[in-house]
Amino acid sequence: MEKETRELMNDQLLAEAAQLYGLSQQDLTYIGGFQNFVYEYDKGGKPFILRITHSSHRDMHAIHAELDWVNDLVRYGISVSRPVPNDRGKFVEVIHLDDSEMFIASFEKAPGNKIFYPECMNNDELSEKCGELTGQIHALSRNYAPASTSRKRHHWMDNEYLKHAHRYIPDEQQQVLANLEELKQQIHRLNQRDETYGLIHGDINVGNFFVDGEIITLFDFDECQYSWFVEDIAIQLFYMVYVVLDDSLEERHVQARRFLEHFLKGYEKHCSIHPDELHHLELFLRLREYIVYVGMYRSFDLTNLNDWTETYLRESRSRLEAGIPIVQHLF
Repeated sequence: MEKETRELMNDQLLAEAAQLYGLSQQDLTYIGGFQNFVYEYDKGGKPFILRITHSSHRDMHAIHAELDWVNDLVRYGISVSRPVPNDRGKFVEVIHLDDSEMFIASFEKAPGNKIFYPECMNNDELSEKCGELTGQIHALSRNYAPASTSRKRHHWMDNEYLKHAHRYIPDEQQQVLANLEELKQQIHRLNQRDETYGLIHGDINVGNFFVDGEIITLFDFDECQYSWFVEDIAIQLFYMVYVVLDDSLEERHVQARRFLEHFLKGYEKHCSIHPDELHHLELFLRLREYIVYVGMYRSFDLTNLNDWTETYLRESRSRLEAGIPIVQHLF
């Protein structure tokens, strides 16, 4: 989140946002957020989420498009966090600032708890359930039509980090930037067909779902976009192996193949995927690494990194300059 956006949040704005949902500022507990301000509150004995988004990040049409799609998934019984309207029946409220806006939306809080590293790694049952949920979403996405032509999400190439990487990556890393442009052209040349391309979540990872017994509930569709379905798979694979550094390269490859075996077992219960599509995984693994890399340069204090982050950034730059993914030769 940009420093300027963080500075816009104050007690007056937060109290106004709370009031729009029949709450007081004291009812809200801040729980984090990377691109948004995210709060938890209780109403009628049930937990909910309040999300506040600045217009520099998403416009009103994009947010409505997100909520329209999530509501469609809910109608089909998919285990996702349901958007909830306020007492006026509005799914999105607006607070007008001097030269920008804040958009407020609310969601049911997913039941259960987060699952953390390393518990999620080599968890074959969890990998299969992630595959099932992803397959259900992609099967429905193949036939999804937005409720309004003005309410459509962006396509993959309009991701902010990909469009504006040059703003955040230092000038001396010209090879990193040049390879990004080449990668984008490679991906752009892939065939777009209804069975391979559509709305995806765009950020499925262990931070964006809760586990309650045998049920996984997915939330945070803020990054949903039009892309190849295989990108949603590559994102999950990336986050399942990126915590393993280069001193355990073989462990990373073993982890990747094990995850894919069980993930695809679940995925193909609901959605087929051609082997040719899986060969594109390495392209989208590289794309995700760029997004994470740019995001770190945008948001982290690079003068005060812990050992893990410093090592990851060094290794990541090496991969990006060499044009190789975090894991290779998966098939």
